[in-house]
Amino acid sequence: MNHLRHALFALFLVALSSTANAIEWPQEVVADKGTIIVYQPQPEFLEGNRLRGRAAMSILPVGSEEQIFGTFWFEARVETDRNSDTALVRDLKVTDVRWPDSKDAGEQQFTALVESYIPSAGFEISLERLSASLATAELEIESLSQLNNDPPKIVFHRELAVLLSYDGEPRYAKIDNSTYERVINAPIAVIRDQRGRHYVTNGKLWYVANSAMGPWKPTTSPPADLVAAIPEADPETPDWPSPPAIVVATEPTELIVTDGPPQWKSLAGGDILYASNTESPWLRYLPTGNMYLLLSGRWFRSKSEPGPWTFVPADELPEAFAAIPPASDIGGLRTSVAGTPEAEDAILDAQIPQTAAISRDATLEVSYEGSPKFEPVTGTRVSYAVNSATQVLKVENQYYAVDNGVWFTSSKATGPWKVADEVPEDEIAKIPPSSPVYNTTYVSVYESTPEVVYVGYRPGYLWSFPYYGVPVYGSGWYYRPYPGPWYYPRPPTWGFNVGYNPWTGWSYGVSWSNGFFSFGVRFGGGYHHHHHGWYGGGYRGPVVINTGDINIGNNVNVGNRADIGNKIQRNDLKVNRDNLQRENLYDRANVSDRKAKPSAVKSDFKRASSNNKLKNNVYADRDGKISRNVDNQWQTRDQGKWQTDPELNRPSTRDVQKPATSDLPKPSTRDVQKPASRDLQKPSTSHSTINRQHDLNQARNARNKATMREHNRPVQHRQMPHGNRNMRRR
Repeated sequence: MNHLRHALFALFLVALSSTANAIEWPQEVVADKGTIIVYQPQPEFLEGNRLRGRAAMSILPVGSEEQIFGTFWFEARVETDRNSDTALVRDLKVTDVRWPDSKDAGEQQFTALVESYIPSAGFEISLERLSASLATAELEIESLSQLNNDPPKIVFHRELAVLLSYDGEPRYAKIDNSTYERVINAPIAVIRDQRGRHYVTNGKLWYVANSAMGPWKPTTSPPADLVAAIPEADPETPDWPSPPAIVVATEPTELIVTDGPPQWKSLAGGDILYASNTESPWLRYLPTGNMYLLLSGRWFRSKSEPGPWTFVPADELPEAFAAIPPASDIGGLRTSVAGTPEAEDAILDAQIPQTAAISRDATLEVSYEGSPKFEPVTGTRVSYAVNSATQVLKVENQYYAVDNGVWFTSSKATGPWKVADEVPEDEIAKIPPSSPVYNTTYVSVYESTPEVVYVGYRPGYLWSFPYYGVPVYGSGWYYRPYPGPWYYPRPPTWGFNVGYNPWTGWSYGVSWSNGFFSFGVRFGGGYHHHHHGWYGGGYRGPVVINTGDINIGNNVNVGNRADIGNKIQRNDLKVNRDNLQRENLYDRANVSDRKAKPSAVKSDFKRASSNNKLKNNVYADRDGKISRNVDNQWQTRDQGKWQTDPELNRPSTRDVQKPATSDLPKPSTRDVQKPASRDLQKPSTSHSTINRQHDLNQARNARNKATMREHNRPVQHRQMPHGNRNMRRR
């Protein structure tokens, strides 16, 4: 059962803890002829685990009290750890050094000092600071053109209910040491006796029906031997105020439940109404009379509940959506409105991979139901195994398998498998979202040594994608299961009331994470009984969806970045402060031994230390000139002194405009291409296309925002909770 728990990390509700300690800048490296003080780097390009950027610096020569300021450009490897929310910038290659502040011929020895000591140093930075600073970098954000935006079947229900979704027609398997069978292609534990009666339970409530399709009715007299055979109910399983109805579906479906008729509340100047008695984001826009639903990060619009419902890109929503107050009950929805700071943060976060150094001794076992069977991926030379729980690809005569963010390779489908230090990226990149192995395109092999392979994955591996300026969950495609004796689940987009939380990523609705579903998992039934199942949602572990205080059974507003730190400090969050989970696949208990031992990883660097006596307010422009901001005034270093810079302090309308949704790339009809690697060149000295003021203001704003996020974010502990144990129900 442990492997199920690990495979289903995204299905368990978790809680928030205390704030983190910031990783302070500037940082310093002590050299033999002085101290090199490095201010927070300004990234220019990130591709894979390679970061290119520049950093303002100063040298304090031995015996001198006068700092000499300069700029160095670098290429470096980035090692990320989302458990600690940190990144290590290491193995720096200094590509250029400039000394606009030098007044003598000593700059050559300064350059030699930098080129000697910086490559042997390691700089730690929070992911908040790294992602925020990337907003000013030359990032190429992928535009996904082939996600499926067809709406699922949408069912409205006026009483508490849960969705019992079968992946096709119900399929049965024997329950060991019993006379009962269970449905294997449903997330809820559905049990059938020899007379054809069916039972559903969450460990406390019982239902009975003459068919798997229902109708389901509560019962207080289930078979005694069945009651005795199932696990004891978790004592912390919440009591439902009344047995919820069970709604059955055999196709992609979303269930919208209200506690009675929808209760509409006004918001955003009266233009927006929201349903306050549901866990689903359900809004009305009064100027047009349209209703909007947010499902798995996608907006759908209709004039009425029966539909038809149509997809609305997040950058084409009414302007009033961006005006939803962050501190309101539905403030968390701003993450799904293109152009808002919350949405931009989420998109930038998706560009940073989780990385790891994997030992070449790591192993993989792949099992098949019978002989390996492969089906082609349309439009590619790739085929994939349909009768295995492991994602196995065949490219020409070689086999590649992905497991927990690591590529393995073999000359045979049955192995033996070894860690891959290269994969046919160009061919794998052609796999479309309509394929159930599309997520493998987001796992990369970066580089290798005789002992170690450096790998990483982005949120797309966990089916989380940037789309029209916001994060969405799932491809939208329905992947038909393999029609063999065993059930191999495919990653669904619909049916679980999936919502996004800025702090913790994707999560499932209350009815799934707080009762029926968690019991089904513990019982060993349903979607995830065979091997590892599928990976659900985002980099980070889940919490209840981010609609705040309006959800049935959920009075916790975790969607508001601006207020969450205060809520934690006030203990306003009715949650377990010690059980917050931020998942890193490479740290899973069953695969963590794959990570290379520290002795095998190059560690001949010295971590820079923070200099708490200096402010992190010094910046380098693209030509290497040095400026600092003091009391909202820009000063530039000139002739060894700080001088007020009239050019930088001139009022600019460019930096006060609201984020424009028009700048967000829409999906194109072209094949999606990965960012092309570029020849690394020294920075241009031309100002013809660079607005220096705008560039520096952006860098300053990003640095300030990241500092605030860094101090306010909750710490997430690597403890796997059993479920949501502290949520109050209404």
